Amino acid sequence: MSAKKAYEIPHEVRAQVMAGLALAWDGQWFLKVNDRFGWDTAAEVNVRTRHAFGRLEMRSTLQALGKTKADDLQDALDVWQAYFRMFGADRGVFAGDYAIEGDTLTVTVHKCAAWEGAKRARLEKNVQACLTCEQLWQIWFSSLLPGHEVRQETIARMGFGAPRCGFRVVAKAK
Repeated sequence: MSAKKAYEIPHEVRAQVMAGLALAWDGQWFLKVNDRFGWDTAAEVNVRTRHAFGRLEMRSTLQALGKTKADDLQDALDVWQAYFRMFGADRGVFAGDYAIEGDTLTVTVHKCAAWEGAKRARLEKNVQACLTCEQLWQIWFSSLLPGHEVRQETIARMGFGAPRCGFRVVAKAK
């Protein structure tokens, strides 16, 4: 490092920059694969990559919180929300409502930066984020609740004409 100046990026700004870069990286990666191999291949590889990353996100968040797993469905939602606040939900990149009844979490998504970015790219299709979400909630919550059988039902998706996205996640203890 240079001895002349020592710039320091504040911690809260670091998190914002890294979250923004993660979204940009994902978008740029998709665009480059699309340019080289076409939309269908890019979407398929994107789904596989996003799902693998989803597991890493939740394991890393659990580790950062000093946990090995979530205690129950409410705790899993709390852990997930901690991750998404860090990732940028507080800055408006994602907005949603959540309700838990028994072993079922119902999620309503009002704003999704991934889908909005896909629309801005003006590709032949803009639903790559929607395809990723078909199983992403199941992957997140399976990672948080390893002793549970987790299923996801997709209720609605903005990319397919719905005013908001809806998902139902059922987590039953094994």
